[in-house]
Order: sequence, then C-alpha cells, then structure tokens
Amino acid sequence: MNNLKYLRLKNHLSLRQLSKFCGLSNSLLSFLESEKRMWRLSHINTLTDFFKVSSDFLLGKSDFGIIVKLKNSFAV
Repeated sequence: MNNLKYLRLKNHLSLRQLSKFCGLSNSLLSFLESEKRMWRLSHINTLTDFFKVSSDFLLGKSDFGIIVKLKNSFAV
C-alpha cells in the first residue's frame, strides 16, 4: 500500500487540487492511490518533490518520510 492518499488527506487536498498543483491528471492520481496503475519514475519524482518526502515513504516501503540531508562529514 502506498502513502499517496495519506499525504493528500494530511495536507487537506482533494484529488482535483493535487492534480492542479502537481500537474498530474485527476484520474492518474486516483489510479495511483488505489494501486490500479503502475508508478512511473516521473510520477514518483513529481510527488516526492511536491510533498517533500522520500520515494520509499511515498511507495509505502518506509514509515519514515522526511528527507534528511546529510552533512559531508564521514569518518575515514
């Protein structure tokens, strides 16, 4: 199960509003929410950018959705 519907409802958006804001069709978003359509990389990129979450969270592979930018301070 993906988290698209959860993110949409959490942000108080209708399918029509999300469609308008992110440029994906209303019917496509509905099919993605109900898992009746396969995800394309372009859909994932558009929606992760819009909601500011990781692709793993959007696709339901992780419970942690916030993108964390790591500093370049790795121990050698």
